[in-house]
Amino acid sequence: MIKIKVKCFSQVRYALEIDNLNLEFESGTSTFQLEKFIRGKANGKLDGIPLRVALNKKYIPDETELHDGDEVAFIPPVQGG
Repeated sequence: MIKIKVKCFSQVRYALEIDNLNLEFESGTSTFQLEKFIRGKANGKLDGIPLRVALNKKYIPDETELHDGDEVAFIPPVQGG
């Protein structure tokens, strides 16, 4: 098992109604699988919203395997107004 921290910003925070999540997953879990899990918890509130993934405070371009102690942030597009 691995423990990871998920930081929630903007629409993700609104959809989940929480700032941070501490989660446990099986070893070998990827950022893609985590995003699928987060979208499922949002009950459709994140449907159609593209999310950038930051792993340990660095944007990552592709699916990446998670490790114990990782910090992941899902960041929606910046909105102006």
